[in-house]
Amino acid sequence: MSPATGSGGTAQPDATPNERTAVILAGGHSTRFGDEDKAVAELAGTPMIRRVVDRLGPVVDEFIINCRDDQVPVIDDALTADAGDSDGAGEPPVSFAVDPVPDRGPMAGIMTGLRAARTEFSAVVACDMPFVDPELVSHLFDRAASEDADAAVPRLEDEWFQTTQAVYRTEPMGEACQRAVDRGDRRVVEPLFDLDYVVVETDEIRDYTDLETFENINTPEEFEAARDRLADSA
Repeated sequence: MSPATGSGGTAQPDATPNERTAVILAGGHSTRFGDEDKAVAELAGTPMIRRVVDRLGPVVDEFIINCRDDQVPVIDDALTADAGDSDGAGEPPVSFAVDPVPDRGPMAGIMTGLRAARTEFSAVVACDMPFVDPELVSHLFDRAASEDADAAVPRLEDEWFQTTQAVYRTEPMGEACQRAVDRGDRRVVEPLFDLDYVVVETDEIRDYTDLETFENINTPEEFEAARDRLADSA
């Protein structure tokens, strides 16, 4: 895996419709996690963002990492270090979409990442979801495409949209994020209401995976629990 650095641009109109992008959100400051950037924290021997990329690699064609400019070198190292004897052949390419204005929240990060994508549909996944299930993400791509929707978004029994493990039509979602930013709305769910989206409810999610796929890690305690679980399953 050989990441290339770039600020990205707009989705290219001549992109192959069947190709898929994954935008990984890593630009937060991890304030509840401590001094370490949780994106590159070693979870059972593997940086957390590398776990997300490795899990999604079989179901996407490219990765775009959204982050702050100062994060690029350490995330690049996390994605390339200790890659073994592999020369990266056959692995999806990785590029960076750096936030032009940092610290505007995940919705602005989604907007930046989608602007760098060249495919019709893009999955958006947070870097702190190390148990993300590729089968569910692939199903979300299929749902969005088959229903000609602008988004396929999971919603759990608590009625909470899982906007950072969802699939969006790249250009409309990017534009909806821009409109929300322009009006000063930072809620990550807000752009959905400008889109034609389908909801993937809990029963449908369970046909593909369990709800562990949405588990995100915000604190040292959650990190330790995830590490213990991975050690037990090894």
